[in-house]
Amino acid sequence: MNEPVRSILRDCLRARLDEAQKRWLDEQLAAMTASPSDKSLHVALGMAPRRLGKAPLAPDAEALARLAGQVPGWSLAGWSVADAARVLLLASLPAEGFAERFRDLCQTADVAESIALYRGLPVYPNSDALERQVGEGLRGNVQAVFEAIAHGNPYARQHFDAHRWTHMVLKALFVGSRLSPIVGLDERANDELARIMIDFSHERRAAGRPVPWEIWRCVGPFARGSMIDDLARALDDGDCFRQAAALGLAASPDPAAAAVLDRVPELRDAIARGELNWEALSARCA
Repeated sequence: MNEPVRSILRDCLRARLDEAQKRWLDEQLAAMTASPSDKSLHVALGMAPRRLGKAPLAPDAEALARLAGQVPGWSLAGWSVADAARVLLLASLPAEGFAERFRDLCQTADVAESIALYRGLPVYPNSDALERQVGEGLRGNVQAVFEAIAHGNPYARQHFDAHRWTHMVLKALFVGSRLSPIVGLDERANDELARIMIDFSHERRAAGRPVPWEIWRCVGPFARGSMIDDLARALDDGDCFRQAAALGLAASPDPAAAAVLDRVPELRDAIARGELNWEALSARCA
């Protein structure tokens, strides 16, 4: 972790900790920097919630602005002080041997520890070497652990290949997670993912189940031919579904999409005025 990010996390923690808690954390950080042993690391990570508590980290606006300048897309929303302390401790370790230590920790971590481990991915030393273990983390079915990797975390955008990226986005639907908090969702959208989303929508309709409205965000920029028919059908679904389909049509490069969008002039015009967009829809339909 670079020093500015370390400083931001320290400042956020020191704003929430009492003097005894600050001393304990400083002692653990000094130990991790001087001569970290696996035993001392396990003890420090395990004791963090007991010694520091689980109060919300709740960083102020200044800290968030500084963080956005250092690690774009990285969110501390929902973090506890114990989460931040664990990430700070891990980020203080040397790069040599970090990937092996991280893998060992993931194999023995409980849910809360796993969440903290994965939330810190963008700022760990030698983070390129962690991708395989992160892929293992995505295979589980604990939604909170999945979201520690997928939501508010730019690691996947930066490190995943197209196959692992597509798997992650599709997995989000199966574990009931939202798509909009995935960092890079629009930037990493691609033809294959759009086709998979269309197949997924067909399976859901055949089973008589609703199609998640967020999938049209992944489909729209690549919608051509029969995909336009799927978007047109979604215009007949409920409120959020209908508006998402309109946004998908507006993003399509196929001229036929514009003709379909003209059937819902109120939505077409709202999009043109900037009143209907993915950010507004995500906030309203969360």
